[in-house]
Amino acid sequence: MIGMKFHQAGKLIIFVSLVTIALTSLFYVLLLAHLWWVNFIFFTIMFVLGVLIVRFFRVPTRVINKVDDGVLSPADGTIVYVGTAFEHEYFKDERLKVSVFMSINNVHVNSYPISGEISYTAYHPGKYALAKLPKSSVDNEHNTIVVRNGETEILFRQIAGFVARRIISYPEVGDHVEQGEEVGMIKFGSRVDVFLPKNATIAVSKGDKVVSKKTVLAYY
Repeated sequence: MIGMKFHQAGKLIIFVSLVTIALTSLFYVLLLAHLWWVNFIFFTIMFVLGVLIVRFFRVPTRVINKVDDGVLSPADGTIVYVGTAFEHEYFKDERLKVSVFMSINNVHVNSYPISGEISYTAYHPGKYALAKLPKSSVDNEHNTIVVRNGETEILFRQIAGFVARRIISYPEVGDHVEQGEEVGMIKFGSRVDVFLPKNATIAVSKGDKVVSKKTVLAYY
């Protein structure tokens, strides 16, 4: 990590949130100030809230760990599932699946796991259940993207979580994309599922911490 900026999608949210926090704090001081320890708790909460909102939209500058036969993690977070699963939307068969859960502390900008051409993308509105639940990949708001590289296709799915209320995704069918290039983001916590060919070699285990653009999930 050699630098930091803030995502364009979050600049208005950051501005409105900080103004709201400032006005709320001013109102509190003028009309509702209490004992010093109550004031301390209130301003600590306001400060932490402001830091979390600003921090959520950070975009670290990273050197991409390009691996021609590797699948990079499309998200920062923790591996919560490694195994086989039926992919119902595009492949309609059993695949290897790796799921990355993003907590509110993680960077939430997503990236392409491989280079290639977008062969499929589809957005699906839905619920906002906890992203760790298995059915959230179908029931929750989600966005599916497939990248083809030669004979290999990798599907990854951005899944909104309990707090997340909007998925931002840029690709269109036919676009050529590069491994590690930004694909979009999911606001306020969620999960990304990656579906791989069954002959892929998995390089991570459940519980591992992974970094977008850096960590190799598998080799194909």
